[in-house]
Amino acid sequence: MRLTDTHTHLDFPDFDADRGELLARCRDLGVERLVVLGVYQANWQRVWDLVQAEDNLYAAFGLHPVYLDEHRPEHLGELRDWLTRFAGHPKLCAVGEFGLDYFLEQLDRAQQQQLFEAQLTLAIEFELPALLHVRRAHAATIATLKRLRPARGGIIHAFAGSIEEAREYIKLGFKLGLGGAPTWPQALRLRKVLAQLPLEAIVLETDAPDMAPAMHPNQRNSPEYLPDICAALAELRGISAEQLASASSRNAAELFGWDR
Repeated sequence: MRLTDTHTHLDFPDFDADRGELLARCRDLGVERLVVLGVYQANWQRVWDLVQAEDNLYAAFGLHPVYLDEHRPEHLGELRDWLTRFAGHPKLCAVGEFGLDYFLEQLDRAQQQQLFEAQLTLAIEFELPALLHVRRAHAATIATLKRLRPARGGIIHAFAGSIEEAREYIKLGFKLGLGGAPTWPQALRLRKVLAQLPLEAIVLETDAPDMAPAMHPNQRNSPEYLPDICAALAELRGISAEQLASASSRNAAELFGWDR
């Protein structure tokens, strides 16, 4: 089985003690490619150093809405500088993680929207996919995507919307990132949506160290759990794990342009 984890935070200190061993275990399990996402200006260098040091790791840089209070106006300029410096580099695969978070009420929505549009504009300018955080903000996200129309599309990370919202994203050229959340039995609505999604729209992810799947509860999530997540999601769809692994990895490779 060959798998791609399209959303990890492998640079986080949670992995400092065993990162090398973990990556070796991932390779043994067939987790071949991993995308590591920057979330604020101070961790971009750490992300870049990590992906440079390891084969089959890829970087994305962005300003995450949850860290809104830490972002400064000049960080957008610095993001442009990073994208300019590494434009065309095989290790740079996307802009992200960025987007809208309406779940945390203390986050100013107008400020979030401004930052979202600015980064989406950069994704368009640099012809890179956009890796989006969307929490209880699908209507606003879809409206913005329809207005700005990013040609390379991207991924809606940890998709938990309706089948109607899924169809809107797919029409806009986006893939839907699925990880540990649907493995939990209580995620009834999400499981129902998962069963209806076209296979060509699905990419797999872990969001490690967060969002641990049901088979590994109450612990650090890890990319090495992706085969277990794949098997559980494949069972929910009534297909083999190999089929889901193959389709999701192919979808990711097409999105990021890895196999051209």
